[in-house]
Amino acid sequence: MATRSQFENSSDIGVFAKLTNAYCLVAVGGSENFYSVFESELADHIPVVKAPVAGTRLVGRMTAGNKNGLLLPNTTTDQEMMHIRNSLPDEVVVQRIDERLSALGNCIACNDYVALIHPDMDKETEELVADVLGVEVFHQSIAGNVLVGSYCAFTNQGGMVHPKTTEQDMDELSSLLQLPIVAGTINRGSDVIGAGLVVNDWTAFCGIDTTATEMSVIESVFKLREAQPSAVVKEMRASLIDSLV
Repeated sequence: MATRSQFENSSDIGVFAKLTNAYCLVAVGGSENFYSVFESELADHIPVVKAPVAGTRLVGRMTAGNKNGLLLPNTTTDQEMMHIRNSLPDEVVVQRIDERLSALGNCIACNDYVALIHPDMDKETEELVADVLGVEVFHQSIAGNVLVGSYCAFTNQGGMVHPKTTEQDMDELSSLLQLPIVAGTINRGSDVIGAGLVVNDWTAFCGIDTTATEMSVIESVFKLREAQPSAVVKEMRASLIDSLV
């Protein structure tokens, strides 16, 4: 299911939250209502962690992560990093990254297997992304926009990209990610999908302005209608056990 929410009158909840299959980071200083929306959906399955990043509340835009790891900008303080590390599951690797494009959430889009990154990110960053998140990395732009994290969102089930993405680009992305991709909008026509939507394999949260049509597109492309966290966790455990064996 997709759920509507807002952070202090802002529908850009993707700016203030980072959701993966293993944890959810949310900004500090929001209303109780904002947290309760996340906690009611997630608390039984994954930790919901309130944390500042680099002294800001923009946790969704400053960080990039998946079930394997979390990347933080080099402006993150030691204290913030310790708090995040202690709050996340032990198997999640938390790493600071020395990259001049420090709004990592805008520059990196990833699921548990593949990451798309800003074309100008350097080789060391690319290697760190691959190591920490355990993904294959591709330099990419979306509909001519280099901020891949802002203009798309994808999980292990499907993906959504900027509405002006061409058919050809969508086919290319779809074969790169091995996922169904649709072009769409969020928050009543906004093309900044990463800002208005946070999604994992079984649930999604979008801005309060999102229309019913946009919600149904989200639910169908991310396969949320029949998704069950327990099933996802079982699959994750099975794959973890396979890789350990």
